Amino acid sequence: MTTTETRTRSRTPHIAHKEAVAGQREGRATFPDSLHAEYIKIRTMRSTLYVVLGTIAVGAAIATLVGSSAGDGFATMTTAEKATFDPLALSLRGYMLAQVTIALLGGMSITAEYGSRTVVSTLTAVPHRSRVLAAKAVVLAAVAFLTGLLFTFASFLAGQAALKSGGTPSLTLSDPSAWRAIVGGALFLTLAGLLGLATGTLIRSTTATVTTLFAAFLIVPAFGPAFPGALSDWTSRYWPSSAGGQIMTGYQDPALLHPWPGLAVMTGCVALVLTAAFLTFRKRDA
Repeated sequence: MTTTETRTRSRTPHIAHKEAVAGQREGRATFPDSLHAEYIKIRTMRSTLYVVLGTIAVGAAIATLVGSSAGDGFATMTTAEKATFDPLALSLRGYMLAQVTIALLGGMSITAEYGSRTVVSTLTAVPHRSRVLAAKAVVLAAVAFLTGLLFTFASFLAGQAALKSGGTPSLTLSDPSAWRAIVGGALFLTLAGLLGLATGTLIRSTTATVTTLFAAFLIVPAFGPAFPGALSDWTSRYWPSSAGGQIMTGYQDPALLHPWPGLAVMTGCVALVLTAAFLTFRKRDA
């Protein structure tokens, strides 16, 4: 046996030991490690910056337009219409678009990995699948809540300024319902993002996820009043986005849920879909 062969054989156990230790360390990736990895992923997604900035800017623009048009028509309203006039809901009307953009961001945060097959590398590095999805949910919730808070705050200020300039009843930040709508609206958009993540996890296809989210947030609420009697009433009252959206209203329609109960209904629905996503993600092949 040559000296070179002896050195090679003597080094082989050492190398094998190092590889084994490295593999064990890789398999014991902690939850903070997963959080850091998911933060890098969502930060480097090109769509994230577009969604965040676009949602805030469009929300303020819609609030300004709606506030200005409402000011023009307020003087011609009847007494009954003035009694139900809701300056708070008017300024936050842009949430109908924001809920879709945030939900799509949540869906793409997982479907993009399935589409590029990088999900295989993710699950190889972190075999604990629940840890991976939980980290995605926490990071997404943080981004969605901060975006939602900036959206509701900017929309409220822009909308109320437009209403005030038109001589229409308006609110200030000192009004108790203002902060309920601002913070509650941010929570609503966070739930929308988590619902998007859960839907993307269950479906795995970006196109199918986008279609499903559009139907859930826009089509069903829009066509709900056209449904037969009891189904129409149920959709208006209990459909997740319709019930949760009551958190951003000032006038309380007796036929609909109150703000916090409505948001609780949406929270329960999102929790159910997210639980199904966790169970499916743990068992299904990548």
